[in-house]
Amino acid sequence: MSTFATASVSTHILDTSIGRPAADVAISLEARTGSDAQWVSLGGSATDVDGRCKDLPALPEGTTHVRLDFRTEPYFASKKQAEAQQDAPRVRDSGAFFPEVAITFAVTPGEHYHVPLLLNPFGYSVYRGS
Repeated sequence: MSTFATASVSTHILDTSIGRPAADVAISLEARTGSDAQWVSLGGSATDVDGRCKDLPALPEGTTHVRLDFRTEPYFASKKQAEAQQDAPRVRDSGAFFPEVAITFAVTPGEHYHVPLLLNPFGYSVYRGS
């Protein structure tokens, strides 16, 4: 058993256009062990009714970079979200101006990284949370 601590990652999504969590957004997780290393898919999950993704796969030992890929197009195309946002301008034919949001960040072993996504049909923002 290794005594080397790995980094950990969590996320949540707030749809700022309606002021509510974004549920049922698929998220995939990739990692690599250096700037020149290949990305390795670790799997993924989806946000719950609170916009949280509590079961992302663990990062392998030696991970230095992480990529979260949020599949936003199906979320914005959903009838439930469209009804909640009835006063907003219609989204383009693709279902979303940003059909996916990929966030890449560096990690340090032993640290936890909470990376929230603030989302709306025409923009997004991310930050390192706690």
